[in-house]
Amino acid sequence: MDPAREIVEIQVGIADLKLTREPGRLITLGLGSCVGVSLYDPIIKVGGLLHVMLPDSTQFNNVHKPSKFADTGIPLMIKELQKFGARVNRLQAKLVGGAQMFSGLDEKMTLNIGLRNTQKSREMLSQFNIRILAEDVGGNRGRTMIVDTSNGDVTIRTMGNKLKVI
Repeated sequence: MDPAREIVEIQVGIADLKLTREPGRLITLGLGSCVGVSLYDPIIKVGGLLHVMLPDSTQFNNVHKPSKFADTGIPLMIKELQKFGARVNRLQAKLVGGAQMFSGLDEKMTLNIGLRNTQKSREMLSQFNIRILAEDVGGNRGRTMIVDTSNGDVTIRTMGNKLKVI
């Protein structure tokens, strides 16, 4: 690799959205019930990572941070990727997270946020006809998600487990 093209690692916080081009990497930590949604255009090698905290912004007044929600964050990420030159018909999605972090509690009490985040993310991607290439969702463990814009690979680090690439 050309030393002038050093790999830049960009942190994506909770309820945050970041984009980068090859050879950058996007990293988000602490995906419990949250869902990491990556979108990648393999032709121009640009990617985005959204850290979805909640599924539906319509349940709240005064939404100041659209990247917090699946229903507003995914369309925003698509719009931002288009500014980079990405085309919606080439975008490939991968989903990570959506765990049930509070096992043993009444399902009604925990509101199944992880499952709802996953379902809403899938629904929003479907509305844009964006294919989900891979998922690592559910369970009850937190995850770290790393998106590599050189090839679209997503590396997942799970507490107590080895790395997994999807």
